[in-house]
Amino acid sequence: MFPDPPGCSFASDNAAGIHPDVVAAISAANTGHALAYGADRWTSQVEQEFNDLFGQEVSVFLTLNGTGTNILALATMLQPGESVLCTDWSHVNDDEAAAPERILSTKLIPTPSTNGKMSVDAVHARAEALGNIHHAQPGVLSLTQATEWGTTYTVDEIGELCDVAHSYGMRVHLDGARIANAVAALGKGRDGLRQMVVETGIDTMSFGGTKNGLMAAEAVIHLSPYSKQLGQHLRKQVNQLGSKMRFVAAQFLAALNEDRWLDWASHANSMAAVLHAGAVNIIGEAAGPPPAVNSMFPVLPDTVAFPLREWCFFWGWNTASSQHRWMTSWDTTEADVSRFLEGLALVVEGAEKRN
Repeated sequence: MFPDPPGCSFASDNAAGIHPDVVAAISAANTGHALAYGADRWTSQVEQEFNDLFGQEVSVFLTLNGTGTNILALATMLQPGESVLCTDWSHVNDDEAAAPERILSTKLIPTPSTNGKMSVDAVHARAEALGNIHHAQPGVLSLTQATEWGTTYTVDEIGELCDVAHSYGMRVHLDGARIANAVAALGKGRDGLRQMVVETGIDTMSFGGTKNGLMAAEAVIHLSPYSKQLGQHLRKQVNQLGSKMRFVAAQFLAALNEDRWLDWASHANSMAAVLHAGAVNIIGEAAGPPPAVNSMFPVLPDTVAFPLREWCFFWGWNTASSQHRWMTSWDTTEADVSRFLEGLALVVEGAEKRN
């Protein structure tokens, strides 16, 4: 019934391999000895590259995975007795096995969201707990860009949320596991990053690389002055200090060179747009809204979802609404998309005949 499956999975950008430029950078760094724990020339160079990227001096702490990166970022921001305000769909709340609560001994305050996005009204409502000794005290507002639902905050929305949070004395964390896709979607190059993060007032961010062609490479970026010694100590405590840090730094150097990180993300975004357009021709409105970044969330009956998933795997997303997630990556090709759409059409046709 089915043709051969596509050459890629549409399950997640985590399923994609490492970009060849990144592999080459790792190989090039694999020469001779270099001092461990970031005392190497690659790490020094990438710290300067991040300064240039953000257009100001920032504190950079290279890390190894997304959950650990968020833990480190929050660890550096929280004061004793404070909690973290986040959405119910945020990665820190829904996909990190309660790591913040266990490791940081803090409370997450998950808040109902709309399409994965925090609202200003929700921040005001949660801030009513401030000063009440019986309630968890929100000290950090954590936003996700792009969200787990593939939506993005506008620059103005981030700025307004930062202003409200800061008015209550909260600091603002940005979980940017897919920041490249969000910035690429804005279409303003690295100026878009500065508008989205620097000019809005984000205090600290998790800067993702692994979902965008890198291998085990993330970073915590502090946009206000921060003690490097304290950051190093906390990074060691939460198990994110790699001994051979030059190989993490080399990956970022390859990605930041000529803004290739944005090129790779732009490609993933464009492939999602092609996938969505083709799906609309087959399943109509069930394809959902056009993707903002590199993911879409079609509504599929089990008679379509199950056989299609067996042929080319993807994740179910919200069983209550029969929504699933299709995600493209830096290495998704138009041929992959065409093959997947061919399979979708065959499954839909077969399901209609059985009905």
